[in-house]
Amino acid sequence: MKLVIGIIKPFKLDAVRDALTAIGVDGLTVSEVRGFGRQRGQTEIYRGAEYGTNLLPKLKLEVVVKDALAEAAVDTIQKHAATGKIGDGKIFLLDVAQAVRIRTGERDELAV
Repeated sequence: MKLVIGIIKPFKLDAVRDALTAIGVDGLTVSEVRGFGRQRGQTEIYRGAEYGTNLLPKLKLEVVVKDALAEAAVDTIQKHAATGKIGDGKIFLLDVAQAVRIRTGERDELAV
């Protein structure tokens, strides 16, 4: 099993979620996060005053999938989260040693 972690722009969530569902991903976890990458924040204007923010709002998606679906999940997130501009985000792929469904006790791929 693999854990796919995607850091994306918030307005891309619906497109990414719908695309992941279409390829067979049964569930995902979404967290609101803040961070920065190469863009190092941005300048905002509030009531006529300019100020800088160094942590930008992002969404963190976490999906555990069978090994066979991992590359498709990565490709799907990349395709549907991209705007072509700086700050589109990152995708990380990690091995998962074990998964347990709390309700039934099913383990590993059966729990996913």
